[in-house]
Amino acid sequence: MKVLVTGAAGFIGSHTSERLHDLGHEVIAIDNYSSYYDVALKRLNAKTLADKGVVVQKVDLREDDLSGIISEEIDYIFHFAAQPGIATSSTFEDYFSNNILGTQRILDCLEDLDKKPFFVFIATSSIYGLYATLTEDEAPLPASWYGVTKLAAEQLVLAYTRRGLIRGTSFRLYSVYGPRERPDKLYTRLIDCGLNNKPFPLYEGSEKHLRSFTYIQDIVDGIVSVMEHEEVCDGEIFNLGTEEENTTATGIATIEEILGVKIKLESKPARPGDQSRTKANIDKARRILNYNPQTGLREGLEAQVAWFKESF
Repeated sequence: MKVLVTGAAGFIGSHTSERLHDLGHEVIAIDNYSSYYDVALKRLNAKTLADKGVVVQKVDLREDDLSGIISEEIDYIFHFAAQPGIATSSTFEDYFSNNILGTQRILDCLEDLDKKPFFVFIATSSIYGLYATLTEDEAPLPASWYGVTKLAAEQLVLAYTRRGLIRGTSFRLYSVYGPRERPDKLYTRLIDCGLNNKPFPLYEGSEKHLRSFTYIQDIVDGIVSVMEHEEVCDGEIFNLGTEEENTTATGIATIEEILGVKIKLESKPARPGDQSRTKANIDKARRILNYNPQTGLREGLEAQVAWFKESF
């Protein structure tokens, strides 16, 4: 199969590109190398892929001509490219242009094709809002610009499937961690602080937040499973994550145990729109996709610490 992966130099996109290549698929990888976080880290991911024969092309979905990339030769599109998180430095325009406009420009290209690829949209539990514990059939209540714009982009894709213009699906991911995790995310930042004697910014109340921390390879298992279940995935939404819940405090303590250090915590004001609880309800994915995440928190964090020590 020939597959297009957007956001391929990012955390989850790079792992999925690598897995697809290892499965024998031809991967067309693109990324705009956004400066949302250190571009050098994306280039490190891109080098890992290049060493395997997957070259990540620099393409901006919002501005560049996509006609030479999105063609009838493509069998699948895995759309990871997005403005992530709830950083105060990101404007609504950042979220709108990356998450909605970028997605719509792909869909515009697909309308002109006679043979259309299967569209896999990568969504987020932030769509559900402050308490992400719902099933796929319950009404989402996003509480951040990130959640709002990802929901809108998801519905753009599903609107096309409802009208029979394309076939596609959406995966809502829960609190993904592991090697290559972004530097602004919890565990990469914790590891950095622990190893380099830096204070860790702890947002007020966040130590009590509950999360379905899900290891990256368990997430990729679910994403690539679409290729074996294309017909039953068409037009559907699936939660992907672990049913195991842990508090942020437990995550901090686990990293401290692995590193053998006590991390300095620096209190910060609570972030608007931050989720109080995420618990992945994966009954649908388990039933239809045979999805069954296996990696426990400590095992996954030990792998992430090993990656960090090797890479930095």
